[in-house]
Amino acid sequence: MVYKVNFKEVETIGFENSPVAEALAGLRANEARYFWNKYKFEYVTYPANEKPELVELMTKILKEERDLVFSAKLLEVAVYEDEQVFWPEFYYEDGMVLNLLYEKVPAVEGKKPKRAVGIKLSVGMEVPSELEGKFKFARQRSKLAGEVRGSFFTVKQEWL
Repeated sequence: MVYKVNFKEVETIGFENSPVAEALAGLRANEARYFWNKYKFEYVTYPANEKPELVELMTKILKEERDLVFSAKLLEVAVYEDEQVFWPEFYYEDGMVLNLLYEKVPAVEGKKPKRAVGIKLSVGMEVPSELEGKFKFARQRSKLAGEVRGSFFTVKQEWL
């Protein structure tokens, strides 16, 4: 089911089977608020099976860039795109959220475009075994999501 995310209140719609449903929904609401404040974009999520091309792209990037394959079930996908940025986000049942920030603009005056995979972990979830020892996680407080642990890695290859 396509879901327009409410960023004023936390709603667990679509995450009922997650062991950290409330925290994951808080993280989703936090992301929705960010995209509204920055881009005036109404944040909509789709069941992962409705966006197979995005899932396939992210799976390929994770595997080829960092040899990462996650066992957790992918529940939802959201995507923001404009002329300059392609920014899909992926919500996993275990409480993890991955995103791909991919600036489309070519390098200007020696400045490379921003291209990275962001990793966010919901309150109450363990660090996935696939990530243990590979990343350091910074902590950030969020009114909607509680304490969020996050990390990222730079994407080296051209993907779009």
